[in-house]
Amino acid sequence: MIKQTAGRDQLGGFAPKFAELNDDVLFGEVWNREDKLSLRDRSLVTVVSLMAQGLVDSSFQYHLISAKNNGITKEEIAEILTHAAFYAGWPKAWAAFRMAAQVWSEGEETEDEKARHEKSMVFPVGEPNNGFAQYFSGQSYLAPVSVNQVGIFNVTFEPGCRNNWHIHHASSGGGQILICVSGRGWYQEWGKEAQELNPGDVVNIPVGVKHWHGAAKDSWFSHLAVEVPGENSSNEWLEPVDDGAYSLLK
Repeated sequence: MIKQTAGRDQLGGFAPKFAELNDDVLFGEVWNREDKLSLRDRSLVTVVSLMAQGLVDSSFQYHLISAKNNGITKEEIAEILTHAAFYAGWPKAWAAFRMAAQVWSEGEETEDEKARHEKSMVFPVGEPNNGFAQYFSGQSYLAPVSVNQVGIFNVTFEPGCRNNWHIHHASSGGGQILICVSGRGWYQEWGKEAQELNPGDVVNIPVGVKHWHGAAKDSWFSHLAVEVPGENSSNEWLEPVDDGAYSLLK
């Protein structure tokens, strides 16, 4: 079942009706009508539609990842894009192929590294974090550790993956605690130097602080994300971390 909150997370305050239609109608109803079309077929239609418009941005990447997770193989996506190229346009196909090749090949190349990383910690890597893929550069994974009393999730980042700048809000309480469990990563607050993270490090993130966190370029990274209880808690997702600035981190 598809559950989406991107509309409310990004536009809930500015365009609440659009956010409602995006989360509740498009993803909540249309995508979940599996008696009419399977998720695999809906992914196929969506990928071709976006390619035909020349939209090969983060949303296209999100739908490619979803297509892969919904069962479309590397051979099938290659044939789908080749066929669509004759109707949508050759340059659009080239652009789509570049992103598709990255999505499908990266999964194959990193499977052994992912397995080794999972063995290095007591918590599972979990499933692809598709519900929040639009807020991440690279592939992340999510494994719930506790959903009662306090939410605790093991978040795993592939090498080079990091989330966007974001802010935790709450009228009282709230915030987040990161407990690093495996690999090497980074945490940075707006206006401050990035802080290297290693197993055993703990980061306390108060409400109202703009920040990001993720893996180092050369390492898988996992941390427990502990949701501090609060009233009227929400996340404000902002711009991606600048590629140039991130590339300077060692």
